[in-house]
Amino acid sequence: MPVLKKSAWTIVKEWALVTLGILIYVTGWALFLMPNNLVGGGVSGISSMIQYATAGKIQMGYSYFVINALLIIAAVVVIGMGFGAKTIYAILLASVGLRFLPGLIPTEIIQTLALQNGKLMSTLCGGLMAGIGIGMSISNGGSTGGTDIIALIYTKYRNVSPGKVILYIDFIIILSSLLVPSVVPDLDPETGRQLLGPDGQPVSHLMPFAEKVTTVIYGLILVTVNGRVIDMYLSGSQQSVQLFILSKHFAEIADSITHDLHRGVTVLDGKGWYTQEPTEVLMVITRKTDVNLLLRYIKAIDPDAFLSVSSVNGVYGRGFDTIKGK
Repeated sequence: MPVLKKSAWTIVKEWALVTLGILIYVTGWALFLMPNNLVGGGVSGISSMIQYATAGKIQMGYSYFVINALLIIAAVVVIGMGFGAKTIYAILLASVGLRFLPGLIPTEIIQTLALQNGKLMSTLCGGLMAGIGIGMSISNGGSTGGTDIIALIYTKYRNVSPGKVILYIDFIIILSSLLVPSVVPDLDPETGRQLLGPDGQPVSHLMPFAEKVTTVIYGLILVTVNGRVIDMYLSGSQQSVQLFILSKHFAEIADSITHDLHRGVTVLDGKGWYTQEPTEVLMVITRKTDVNLLLRYIKAIDPDAFLSVSSVNGVYGRGFDTIKGK
């Protein structure tokens, strides 16, 4: 039987999922958050504040790239070159997307989905999309940069979820937006297009402080949703399962799992109470994503094997998570 290893298809799939995750992340910002002048956390939050403060003269994509460029070195040194390559790709793609995607989305769509539904709905939708995009990127070895890199570096040495680390840093960034002025464009309430003055120049105004406080509250809701979605996505993609296998061909199944799937197998001595006969029970712990392949191996050897599959909350040791510092 074929050995379970990282094939060319797996590598292509990982890069494709990183690309899809970044596109979802950028779309959440371009469609829901930026049109409502909402502030998020991380480098994207800092970049959005710069864009709002300069009335769009410094586009979000530019500052996003420059700030993240300083963090790439830390990611490559601490986490590794494989992660660094995907991170560079993800940051470049996100920077290009944040620069050009807002201009590609039709104004009518932004007006209908984002502006007419209000800031609260846009906050929830944007946070959901950003969280899914970040989670999809992290689970496949990439990152959208910024606090994601900081979170991954920190969680390499501590048993803390990436979402919580991102959440704490993002709170500080969002609260700091109270000190940064925001220039808000005046929009036509019907079309959502920016109004022009008698001289043909775009009309805008400074966001009042009371409205900035409201924006901060929306920002806190945004990062809370974002962090929660990241944790839910990562816990689902990295969940482990425990299998108990009873079969007369237990030796063949154990050899197949050990040599082909490269997973450990523990043989337990058991006794069937009804038959009063001794039996061997195989115990296997593996990733949830590998279960279907493992079941196909077992069925090919013994279609009558008896199995039980259950989820486990945490697995530490070789091949799984490591027990980190305090």
